[in-house]
Formats: sequence, C-alpha cells, structure tokens
Amino acid sequence: MKLIGPFKQIITLSQLSLRGKLYDEQLEIISEGGIVVDQDKILGVDSFENLISRFPGIEIEKTEGEQIAIPAFVDAHTHICFGGNRANDFAMRNAGKTYLEIAESGGGIWSSVQHTRNASEQELLETLLERINFLIRLGITTIEIKSGYGLDVENELKMLRTIKKAQGLTDATLVPTCLAAHLKPRDFEGGNKEYLEYIIQHILPEVKKEELAKRVDIFIEKSAFQPEESKAFLNTVKDLGFEITVHADQFTSGSSRIAVEVGAKSADHLEATAEEDIEYLAQSDTVATALPGASLGLGEKFTPARKLLDAGAILAIASDWNPGSAPMGNLITQASVLATYEKLTTAEVLAAITFRAAFALGFNDRGRLQEGMKADFITFNTNNFQNILYHQGSLKTHTIYINGKKLNNETI
Repeated sequence: MKLIGPFKQIITLSQLSLRGKLYDEQLEIISEGGIVVDQDKILGVDSFENLISRFPGIEIEKTEGEQIAIPAFVDAHTHICFGGNRANDFAMRNAGKTYLEIAESGGGIWSSVQHTRNASEQELLETLLERINFLIRLGITTIEIKSGYGLDVENELKMLRTIKKAQGLTDATLVPTCLAAHLKPRDFEGGNKEYLEYIIQHILPEVKKEELAKRVDIFIEKSAFQPEESKAFLNTVKDLGFEITVHADQFTSGSSRIAVEVGAKSADHLEATAEEDIEYLAQSDTVATALPGASLGLGEKFTPARKLLDAGAILAIASDWNPGSAPMGNLITQASVLATYEKLTTAEVLAAITFRAAFALGFNDRGRLQEGMKADFITFNTNNFQNILYHQGSLKTHTIYINGKKLNNETI
C-alpha cells in the first residue's frame, strides 16, 4: 500500500452519470490531493493531509512540481493491428479521387488486407506493440483492437493471435474484437450471405476454441453488409455467446437501430445517424461511439454528439486508428476538435474517453478515481486540468500508472 501525491488537482469523475449531458460544475476536483493504492486497486482518494491521517505510517510516493491526476483514458475502437501503409490513399482522396477510384487503383481496405496477409505474425506483433506504446504514452491504458484485415480463417486467426501475444508483452489492457465481417473479400467465391455463414461456421469456432476474442463486429453499409443480413448475423453471433458491436451509420442511416435491436454494446461512427435514430439510441444501453478521426481523415461531417447527449444517450469518443480513414491515432486531439465543433463540455469529453468508453467495452471497474476502482490513472505537468483539452493533444502525459504501477516513459 502506498500514498501517491500531492497533486495540485485530482479530477475524480466519480460523481458523473453514465448517460446524457454533463456540466463542468459537476466535476469533483480535489485540491492538494492524494491517491492511496493497494496492489492494483484504489483504496482512497482525498486531500493529501487527510490521507496521511487516515493511513498513518503509509509509504509515500512523492510527486514533483505541479501535477494534476485524472483517470487513464480508454480507446474503445481501433484497427491498429495491420500491415502496410495507405498514405497514397490519403493523398489521392485530398486530390479529389473518389473511394471507387482509389480502390480501383489498388488502394482501399483491400490494400490493407493484402499487406496484412503478406505480413508475418512477428512483423504484425512488432508494429502492433509500437502503436500500443504510442497510445500508452498518450495516457490510454485500455485499448480495443479489431481484426478485419485478414478476411479468411488463416489470417483472421493470425491477427487475433498477434493481439493475444501482445497482451502478454504490455501492461495495457487489450480488448480483441473479431471484425471478419469488415467486407466480403474479393477472393471469396460466393455472396455476402455465404461469406457471413463462412465466418460463423469456420472462423468463430476457432476464435472461441483458442479464446482469442469475446466480441464480434460487423460493418453495415452499402459497400459492405446490408441491414437484414447483418441483423441475422448478429443475432446468430450473440446466440454463440459473443458480445457484439457495430460499425453503424457511417455514410447511410438506419444501422444504429439494428445495433439497438440486437443489444449491441456500442454503435460506432454515427456520422449519418437520422434524427429519429438519435432518440432510439438514447433510450437504450447501446453506447453511441463517435469517431472524429474518421471525419477528419475523410473530410466528412462529425457524429451529432451534442444531439445524442441532449437526448440522453451514452456517448463515448474513440480514435478509430486505422491505416485508411483515420491514420492520426491521437485520441486527445480528435476529442478536443470534436468538442469544438459539437460544443461539448470538458466533463462530457472526459467522461467519453474514460468511464463511458469503458462501459462500451463491458468494464465498470475503471475510468473513475474512487475506492475499489482499477488503479489506472495519469498525470499532467500543469496546474489546471482544463489545459488537457485546451492544448488539443500537445500537452503530454507526465506519468502513467497501470494497476498502481508507475511506468517509465523512456521504456514505453
């Protein structure tokens, strides 16, 4: 057991609700505070002097200078296990080329599939760990990672095995998700229905057997899988014992409603969500996950985050880090930009990248600084927590704690 502090400010997030709009006045801010950690759990959060009185003789890990402490961030949607590079796609898109033109010239998702299939498991592991460490340095200690660039038994399993190996080599929590239903591969003989059946019959049994993922995702869109076939697939997958999430309403509306109907943990993207579906999401426990990195990468409109919150939805914000549409990977920058365009309070943004994002992944044990929670928290060398979003990602973390263990930035 040890007492860490004192901190100029501790932003606990402990009094914020899971759903709906939030006000900055609701933030609990403990001045000159400390955090008591016992193994991997938080035992107490209070003023430093009160904690010294409550825990006489406790070991003290003294902080230096002015620092603020906040729960570690959660990135609930990434595609960071991939091979190759699609910088040319980005350049062509900015030069006015259409999605179809880029795909016909050898770009698009199929390009990433080919690069990922050609990469060895070791190559994938090395680049994956580099990206994980980049996210940890940003203060992100829980990371969802999708497959979806393999699209056959051999390569989907290769990706998921790589993620499992990475979990043994990092202190971060990795949440693998099987996205074999990213799109029907060009080399598959048969239609969408046959490919989805192929996933159910041949890929998911192996995923379950090797305990490679507990979650399954599908991309519902005109260019990928259609609503009715996707709904049937998701219901079957749920019956197999998997949790489900959905790429929904990115370019066309309607699929977020399917996500709610099948009880998905989250509906992600939502840039094209219709007004009536906002209310539908708000009345459910399906998390509405905004992916501003995709909006920035594609030059598309943002998720209607303000309307979702005002309606009472659970809003998370994730990076969607992928080689094509969202190559930035910087969750804090993206969340800060989304806040500017959608007029989100600081409390709403911080909730969306901590405990609300954790809820989208099925976790209730992190994202708040309070007794009993996982001791994942981060510090910034500043005297005002508002500077985190104000600097739009340029203010870097000072210290990262995972399970109460202080990580050395130089070795991450």
